[in-house]
Amino acid sequence: MKTLGLTDVIGPIMVGPSSSHTAGALRIAYMARRLCLAEPKTVEFRLLGSFAHTLTGHGTDKALVAGMLGLATDDLRIRDSFDLAREAGLAFSFVTLPDAEYDHPTPSTSASWTPRATRWMCAARASAAARPHPQESTTSTCASTGESASIVVRQRDEKGVLAHIAQSISDEGVNIATTRMYRERKGDTAYTVLETDQAVGAEAKAAIEDHPAIYDVRIIPGDARADVERVAVPDVAAALQRFAELDFGNGAALLAYCEEHGATLSEAFLAREAALAASLGYADGAAAYLREALAVMRCAARRPIDEALPSMGGLIGGEARKLADLHERGGELCDDQLSCAIAYAMAVLETNASMGRIVAAPTAGSAGVLPGVLLALQRTRGYGDDDLAHGLAAAAAIGYLITRNATVSGAEGGCQAEVGSAAAMAAAASVELMGGTPAQCFAAASNALTNMMGLVCDPIAGLVEEPCQKRNAAGAAVALVSAQIALAGIGNLVDFDQTVEAMRKVGRSLPFELRESALGGIAAAPTACAYCPDCA
Repeated sequence: MKTLGLTDVIGPIMVGPSSSHTAGALRIAYMARRLCLAEPKTVEFRLLGSFAHTLTGHGTDKALVAGMLGLATDDLRIRDSFDLAREAGLAFSFVTLPDAEYDHPTPSTSASWTPRATRWMCAARASAAARPHPQESTTSTCASTGESASIVVRQRDEKGVLAHIAQSISDEGVNIATTRMYRERKGDTAYTVLETDQAVGAEAKAAIEDHPAIYDVRIIPGDARADVERVAVPDVAAALQRFAELDFGNGAALLAYCEEHGATLSEAFLAREAALAASLGYADGAAAYLREALAVMRCAARRPIDEALPSMGGLIGGEARKLADLHERGGELCDDQLSCAIAYAMAVLETNASMGRIVAAPTAGSAGVLPGVLLALQRTRGYGDDDLAHGLAAAAAIGYLITRNATVSGAEGGCQAEVGSAAAMAAAASVELMGGTPAQCFAAASNALTNMMGLVCDPIAGLVEEPCQKRNAAGAAVALVSAQIALAGIGNLVDFDQTVEAMRKVGRSLPFELRESALGGIAAAPTACAYCPDCA
């Protein structure tokens, strides 16, 4: 399992509308592109499960093509990927395959290796695990999660080759995380897929290639940001030990650290982030990343207030502007702080649904809650950007613990896992900004999770639009209420860790129809069904 860090919780920075079905789909295709020997000329996307069902509504089709063009997840040109592909001479097509058994719609891929790379078949699967998809006899299937840096080696199946690959990597100070090996037949062509803890450089690649049985080596970067500076680690063992000491497994461990060292929640998590970076051989880029994330959040929250942004699915657009109009008329019911939070939260979802750039926090479908609350607090209470950056770090600490011990995926745990987690993160961030203690941060997060417990994920027509937008507004309100209760010194009978575990169990008990399938809840109402192409 990948070690979670800041950018896994406050991020990625991406083009909406879906963490899994837009950003995830792009990443799948990008991995396929990296395996090609040359610029791909023809690509066929074979779609399974929820990828097939939400192909156009989530921009999955545009994202897949963008990935084959080498675009990043935050590149606004994703929206124009079809035109860009035609200009680049890339022919593409989509084939919907019959539904298969799958765990939950989290993207992974099985892709075909074609020796000359003039034609590429990418089987995009909505599945928790990459399962081999049968292909023609001229191809071979290799699986990679994409979470870490990967090395894919095409080789002759003979004794000692795998040992050579491992030694070449080890000599460059790279640790192997996972290894898989495939072969077409004994003594013929074989494929080795390795995921590594560190980035793999040109020297390690050259060392692997220096063997007569090695045909080809491909390096696929992991999800880590490509622009992060690499640094020399004088004492790797000490760096790993330091990270082990700061790799808080639960809320109790994090709170104990804060109390022992007199640290805030954000300080503790940023210390962990610095230790994680050092253990992987990267410079600590947390501060710069938080500034970038905040800038993206601000733009995503403000633009729709000035200009209505119609969504891809046509279900939302202009709601943030209407809330601003209500404020200007003096007709709002809530106070200024809450009104701002609601408007900003709904605005971010407009940006998301129109394939604008947002920060998944922790997911694209819940991306409005945290910026809605933080930007509202900045507007009404005058906090600076440095203050908000620490708020983001405090939120990341809560999101990290929920992700590690439960889930933030609506497909696994319902909307309680998405908007509920975002509300918990925003509540903790608010408490820290207001000068509350780490214990109060955890109390606020627990209260928010409790109040969102059992919330189902039932997007109309499978789109991240309705009721998602309004639930982000409600999540922002729950966050502020929970923070105020905690700041008053009111705790919870059930602590944070037990609340997270309860949320996990509730999520597992929800039927499939209420976990992002668009088959139950409000999505199954007659009026909602009229917007669903599968129901029409």
